[in-house]
Amino acid sequence: MPSEEYKKGLVIRRAVLGEEYVDRTLAKEDAFNEPVMTFATEAYWAKVWGRETLSRRDSSIAVLAMLIALNKPDDLAVHLRAAIHNGLKIEEIQEVLLMSAVYCGAPASHGAFRIAGQVLANEIKAFNATHKKPD
Repeated sequence: MPSEEYKKGLVIRRAVLGEEYVDRTLAKEDAFNEPVMTFATEAYWAKVWGRETLSRRDSSIAVLAMLIALNKPDDLAVHLRAAIHNGLKIEEIQEVLLMSAVYCGAPASHGAFRIAGQVLANEIKAFNATHKKPD
């Protein structure tokens, strides 16, 4: 039977990452990886994301910046979508990615823009339709 921490973490995890993503991840859980999956849900999601000092929106900004700095493209892709779920606008994500060029280096920033272009293609298309490219 899942612990209360696990249940709380799962609710937060689903809210941040989306039902479909979490369902796909849980479907891959087996006897071998179950301990780390349970730990992640209880520790990361219930105990860290469950804190109220930072909003989920602000937590997303921090996570994006850290994942860019650590060069974690797979996790960045997941958390770019989460940032949208948490209320970030495309232009705010764009600013985080741009700032990463200064603090993480141009290759990290360029890679983050490339991943965002793939993951958030529909959102970026809508953004481009309403924003004129500077001359």
